[in-house]
Amino acid sequence: MATRPFVDYYEILQLSPRATSETVERVYRMLAKRYHPDNQESGDSDKFHVVQEAYEVLSDPHRRAAYDVKFDAEQDVQWKIFDQKSASDGREEDRRILHGILSVLYVERRRNPDSGGLGAVMLERALAVPEVHLKFPIWYMKQHGWIEVLDNGLVAITVSGIDKLVDKDLTLREDRLIAEQSVTRHPRRAEFPGPRSVDRVPTAVG
Repeated sequence: MATRPFVDYYEILQLSPRATSETVERVYRMLAKRYHPDNQESGDSDKFHVVQEAYEVLSDPHRRAAYDVKFDAEQDVQWKIFDQKSASDGREEDRRILHGILSVLYVERRRNPDSGGLGAVMLERALAVPEVHLKFPIWYMKQHGWIEVLDNGLVAITVSGIDKLVDKDLTLREDRLIAEQSVTRHPRRAEFPGPRSVDRVPTAVG
């Protein structure tokens, strides 16, 4: 029997993994109302059942705790792009982080030109770098106009950032780029429009 692919329930409910039970309840009710089959304007039986499944797991403390273990493991596999053993302090580390941020933001922008970006939580997971080490690179790139903060609060790459990424002095080695299919980890994202909420964004961005 084939193993069922991992399903990101946080993405389905458009939530941060740090969302409280009250937030889970509130967002679920909103989405359930939107996709309920009786809703003649936006009802969708398939989406309703997926939302219901996500809520049943995330609203139960024990099931959510077990799910979070699998969620963290899945994120580590799909998102980590740095070999931390080779990371070091100083300019080389900053350069690697700059490369990584532009790389993952490029992929997100390419997938969704209008609003493709990442929040603080996903940037940390993507780069396997603590928030404190992201503040300077984000500030630096924002000052240069390579990244911007969208109206939805997500960090996104700009046209100047894309140009800088493809410039020879910032060209990434192929093994440092994230393939688009590896970032397209949530095939249902287009079915559940809207950004994932994050509890915090690095202060240097705001």
